[in-house]
Amino acid sequence: MLALLLFGATLTLVVWQPRGLGIGWSALGGAAVALATGIVQWPDVAVVWDIVWDATFTFVALIVISLILDEAGFFAWAAQHVARLARGNGRALFPLVIVLGALIAAFFANDGAALLLTPIVLAILLRLNFKPQAALAFTIATGFIADVTSLPLVISNLVNIVSANYFGIGFARYAAVMLPVNLVSLAAALIVLWLAFGHQTPRSYDLHAVRDPASAIRDHQVFAAAFPLLAALLAAYFVTAPMHVPISAVTGAAALALLAIAGRWGQRGRRAVVPIARVLRDAPWQIVLFSLGMYLVVYGLGKAGLTGLGVRALHGLAAQGQLVATVGTGILAALVASVMNNMPATLLGALAIDQAQVPAATRELMIYANVIDNDLGPKFTPIGSLATLLWLHVLAGKGQKIGWGQYMRIGLLLTPPVLLAALLALYYWLRLLPPA
Repeated sequence: MLALLLFGATLTLVVWQPRGLGIGWSALGGAAVALATGIVQWPDVAVVWDIVWDATFTFVALIVISLILDEAGFFAWAAQHVARLARGNGRALFPLVIVLGALIAAFFANDGAALLLTPIVLAILLRLNFKPQAALAFTIATGFIADVTSLPLVISNLVNIVSANYFGIGFARYAAVMLPVNLVSLAAALIVLWLAFGHQTPRSYDLHAVRDPASAIRDHQVFAAAFPLLAALLAAYFVTAPMHVPISAVTGAAALALLAIAGRWGQRGRRAVVPIARVLRDAPWQIVLFSLGMYLVVYGLGKAGLTGLGVRALHGLAAQGQLVATVGTGILAALVASVMNNMPATLLGALAIDQAQVPAATRELMIYANVIDNDLGPKFTPIGSLATLLWLHVLAGKGQKIGWGQYMRIGLLLTPPVLLAALLALYYWLRLLPPA
């Protein structure tokens, strides 16, 4: 009970962040109380840090890359290209923006897609003079797609990195399983978003109001390096994975290379366009403290008995066959993530799966189902993921406030069909793949 109360208090502080306390210090405060009360011991700190360090620093490096590219105009260039590609057809622009969000989520993680693309899309909609209802449709689609298509690569979501590292899943194996599942998730999301909001999109817009994409580029050296760097980074993930090189080392090297280009280090900073100091200041350093602190609190909650409950639930699902085990694990993980945040839920799910005595094939299905539903399941509620909370904060700063009640009504409408489609795709696709 003490562990549960401490978790509730810590999550409350993380969500509300009183007096600018920040998510990191809030979580670290909860971890300090957990240590002081004996819920966790000092050896547990090393165990938890071993689980989270690689994922945490990978995430920071990806956001640094995203922020540099954003300052250079890369994402604005892409969005304006999409607006031109639709040729003034509002009904075509809607799915194109969704696909753009899915691509950005794949390579720059869900947070990058939600936080960087949303303001750009809003600016374009304002320039095109879209009505408020149409703007809301595009805004919801951008935020929704960032999470539901953050499945394809290990780097596409912090949840993916933690899970892949915990269970020793290689980059290539993960992609082989989840790329097709992500395509199904994207297709399902396109359908449900169109059914829900397609009628709100305008039939046409003034194509002349769309700026020349080239005008969005502010740093041509960074822009020229972007595609070769991203291609090299993706190749490096596949090449270094069998050598057990940490993902954070590969991503960090790419971030360092981009920092050198943007900062004009070869020219001692002369003619630099991207404000490197601000980029580094805006990087999510608080996530380092949050990962360690929140995971320690959750680890203590697991030791106090919640992991055991999860193990028993998984045994019951496994006894009903692989299909029930896959869908059941997914739904269970989604419900947990929606009420206690997807990062803690990921660790609890991983601990329970690791301890469950189930056949190897069922275990693999459960591992990926846990990933899917900690990526998609948080869309039920605003507290389900930090990306959603930050996205809502960004929208409020842009004058487009979405209340929690309105968000939950939309989330409960859109999420279940996409979730079920992804889980069924996982079940049938993994049966076709040879064992790992």
